Amino acid sequence: MDLQVITREAVLHAIAECDELGRHRFLDRYGFDPARQYFLYHDGVSYDSKAIVGVAYRHVTGRPLTAGQFSGGRQTVVRLLTRLGFEVVNDEPIAPRRRLIEVLETLRIASTADGPARHQPITLLWAFGRAAHRRPRLVPWRDAHAELRHLMREYGQPSSRPTPEFPIVALAHTVLWELPGHVGAIPAAHGKPISWLEEQDPYCGLMAWVYELIASSESARTEAITTLGTRFFEGAPPEALLMQVGLHRERADVSPSTGSDQLEAYLRLCRTVEAAEARGDHDRTSTTARDQPVRSTAATKAVLIRSGGQCENPLCTGQPNDVTRNGDPILEVDHVQDRAMWGRDHPVQMIALCPNCHAIKTRGRTGEQLREILASEARARHTTWVAQA
Repeated sequence: MDLQVITREAVLHAIAECDELGRHRFLDRYGFDPARQYFLYHDGVSYDSKAIVGVAYRHVTGRPLTAGQFSGGRQTVVRLLTRLGFEVVNDEPIAPRRRLIEVLETLRIASTADGPARHQPITLLWAFGRAAHRRPRLVPWRDAHAELRHLMREYGQPSSRPTPEFPIVALAHTVLWELPGHVGAIPAAHGKPISWLEEQDPYCGLMAWVYELIASSESARTEAITTLGTRFFEGAPPEALLMQVGLHRERADVSPSTGSDQLEAYLRLCRTVEAAEARGDHDRTSTTARDQPVRSTAATKAVLIRSGGQCENPLCTGQPNDVTRNGDPILEVDHVQDRAMWGRDHPVQMIALCPNCHAIKTRGRTGEQLREILASEARARHTTWVAQA
């Protein structure tokens, strides 16, 4: 069986189908057992690697492979997915919080005459502050450059120049950071990446799973700040820096954080949704002017809890400052794959949007591109919440 015909696009289609159906329905439909060793890790979510490859084959040839037609081992599935640019992990991926701390503990430390260079930790603390206050996850390079340059000039080592281009590009080569909106490969951090950044002006920011972990877990946020302080700031980041980026302890109650009650409520609502799926409730229709798939109020409530009252579009340019007559944020919970077309009625593919972003997604010229971004965002945010249980 020639697996080499499978493309990266076909694998992404299989991943999207798994997201839409849910893992158990996906495996049942195509006759695969859950993976025991190798998992495809994409956008903060793990997938059964052999099943994904078998279904990806359908998106190229028109028919899926059965589990008995090929091996799911290192020399077949792992080699194929790695060649296509995907990450494959041995055994279930580690919890997001542990993964974050492990990466922070292994960031390369550049030396200066005054001690460890601080460009990367300042960039990360700036992004953590945005997450803590649920400001848009992704920022145009030109805007980030202006803010970070000021922070580096004030809190970097005296012998270091304020050059945000280096950490922005260096972090993009880790699992913490992304630079969407550019053409071609991301350059190496050494050299002169500022020319490339000025030409491309990509967006930049934390990966969705990191953003959601920092935004939703105060304890994870504290541990991440402590780790950066120990490695780069001789014990702790300056209080003035933390205050400036929105991470000062006295302001911790300003940012929406996930306490145990909120997390339990989210998980309880998700269990309600999944029990309804298992009963077949979500395959029923309700009759108004026409038959429509039923919609889960539990799923909607879960997404609103997860959003913390802020639009979940990572490219949001600003939601209304006003609130509803009941005092709630003006948000609309949307199915990334239209529920009327039988998109899954589950928080993993639902997202809270402000009216502007909802209109762009529904009627905008760039709506289709935004839909792809939102599908990935919803999946990563949901998975991060569930992984905290």
